[in-house]
Amino acid sequence: MEKKEEKLHILIITGLSGAGKTQVVNCLEDMGYYCVDNLPPALLPKFVELSIQSEGRVDKVALVMDVRGGDFFSDLSQSLHELEEDRIAYEILFLEAADEVLVRRFKESRRRHPLSDHRQLMESIQLERKMLEELRGRANLVIDTSGLSVRQLKDKLQSLYSESGSAQFTVNIVSFGYKWGIPLDSDIVMDVRFLSNPFYDPLMRNLTGKDREVIEFVLESPVTRSFTRRFLNLLKYLIPYYMQEGKTNLAVSIGCTGGQHRSVVLTDYVAGQLKKMGYNVLTRHRDVARYKMEE
Repeated sequence: MEKKEEKLHILIITGLSGAGKTQVVNCLEDMGYYCVDNLPPALLPKFVELSIQSEGRVDKVALVMDVRGGDFFSDLSQSLHELEEDRIAYEILFLEAADEVLVRRFKESRRRHPLSDHRQLMESIQLERKMLEELRGRANLVIDTSGLSVRQLKDKLQSLYSESGSAQFTVNIVSFGYKWGIPLDSDIVMDVRFLSNPFYDPLMRNLTGKDREVIEFVLESPVTRSFTRRFLNLLKYLIPYYMQEGKTNLAVSIGCTGGQHRSVVLTDYVAGQLKKMGYNVLTRHRDVARYKMEE
């Protein structure tokens, strides 16, 4: 195979059924990618060869391959191996979501799970997770869409994939509450429940980490100052090595008890410091809206 692949960006999209692959394809098409949904994995090397031979007419391709391919899906590992033997670079984007979110999406759409033959929906989801374990481990990027709106997913993809067609390294920092569970796609999880909790001050109980009083309470603590200095030094040390290994995304999750005060403040602070270092950073406060709804 002629080696002109340097200008071709190959993005393989896979993951759990119901996790949002259709929305990803729609977004990537808007970004100029040539997209193929449910490509038989055995055709991957041939498709890449044809794209290379297009002499630049096709420079960004996004190919969806998942368990809908049935028995053909087992060919994916061999096809990826062939690309590697030909020294053709590719990236894998893996989409997942929590079981209860997938169940809700399937019931709302009234679509059947591709593995649902003689199985309950939850059994099909768990079987698919097991089938995709190895592929998930090979992914360059894992996105948990459980708490993402279509707009948020689109914004994330646009920040990750530049016009050049190569992925831009991005640090995604998420605040969360342990009482609601740890984000599934975390690379680094930092527990900040050791910091003094503003919740026990009646004046701050109904505020969030976006309010000035809470921000000052958390950041002015000597313990917080010592922690943030050490944590930022750790990230500063680790990030270049993640980039060296070919990762395009680092998911950092910062958790407190409820995801209302401390984790929100620390997420915004750490993000601000990393931006000053020149990194591309996205933030999301997964659980803070729960408290606004409960007021």
